Amino acid sequence: MHETSPAAAPRITVLQHSSDVPLDRFGRLLGDVRLVRLHDGDPVPALDACGDGLVVLGGQMNAYADDVAPWLPAVRSLLARAVGAGLPTLGICLGAQLLAVAGGGSVAVAAPPGREAGVVGVRWRREAWDDPVLGAVARATGAQRPDDLEHPARTTPVVSMHADAVIEPPHGAQWLGFSDTYPYQAFRWGSALGVQFHPEASPSLAVRWALGHTDVDTAAVHAQVVEHDAALAVTGELLAAGFLDQVRAAVGPEATAA
Repeated sequence: MHETSPAAAPRITVLQHSSDVPLDRFGRLLGDVRLVRLHDGDPVPALDACGDGLVVLGGQMNAYADDVAPWLPAVRSLLARAVGAGLPTLGICLGAQLLAVAGGGSVAVAAPPGREAGVVGVRWRREAWDDPVLGAVARATGAQRPDDLEHPARTTPVVSMHADAVIEPPHGAQWLGFSDTYPYQAFRWGSALGVQFHPEASPSLAVRWALGHTDVDTAAVHAQVVEHDAALAVTGELLAAGFLDQVRAAVGPEATAA
């Protein structure tokens, strides 16, 4: 159990790798957080300084780019120690890829299927049904029981923007979700959830990302995120709420106050 003071809200540490990959919508949904701006020179915190939960955001570098982002080895080490300690952890995009590597898995840089951009459909494996964070997202597809998730209609639209991809999840991880292009859209490794997609991203942020890539049709991305924004927002809210529930459960009943 990770101790916190009575009547205190959970304390969550967020690691940011790039200035253009912020918390965005999660800044409101997660409440008060400690933001560590690694790209600005903030040091990677020690495990006992992470509070009650850890979120690792995406970034412009790849999961092995230690020369470009010299803090990455410390982040991978922190992720492994967080799982070992049972600290609720969420890795998003690059964060999920770093989580995979930290757990003995691997990532393909510039993966052959190509960039996944805009709104993509993620389908859930039956294991997602009872996941403490993704369970509510999976059940929001209208599935009535775990086996219903295998139906092609049970698809969740999500924002995606990545060219690298997890090709081997952490050893012993539970595979939770996939898309038509990339299999490992979501996985759980102990206390940590990794998602390749961006539940935190607003339409405006997705469009800004699209503008930064010559191989992405920005107009198409804009149309997609506007069309699906209501569903995207609900998915982000459900996932953030699920993560906060996991954090509160790990801390204990003394931290139920918001």
